[in-house]
Amino acid sequence: MTEYNPFSWHWIIGGDESSFWSSASGAYVAALPDDAGVTRIASEQELNDVLAPYGLPGPVTRVPVSVSARQFKLQLLAAGLLDQVEGFIASQGEAVQIAYDNSGSFVRTEPMMAAGFAALEFSEAEVDAFFVAAATL
Repeated sequence: MTEYNPFSWHWIIGGDESSFWSSASGAYVAALPDDAGVTRIASEQELNDVLAPYGLPGPVTRVPVSVSARQFKLQLLAAGLLDQVEGFIASQGEAVQIAYDNSGSFVRTEPMMAAGFAALEFSEAEVDAFFVAAATL
């Protein structure tokens, strides 16, 4: 029997044996390796809860409510948006400029944030993906 290792384990979720969650790859896989350790688990959310203490991603992506200013601006840079956003900020009122320059964190649901992402023509899913990526920086 394979010894449990949360960093290299597979899960059958909700009885669906058509794919398996692999903690090593952080994704679903179509087939199990011959020596794979496997556990049955009720739901994706339950699996997220099992993996979280190890810092491992589960199948349910959690979108952070906020990210630090450093994370936000580094994600802008990584996405190639920093110059465009800073140009947009410069064209806005003083309150927006002060908020951008002096915020310690950026909250996803703030009206100024929504206006900025709307100006970039981001969908809700793209905003979520931006915050998820920023939280890793």
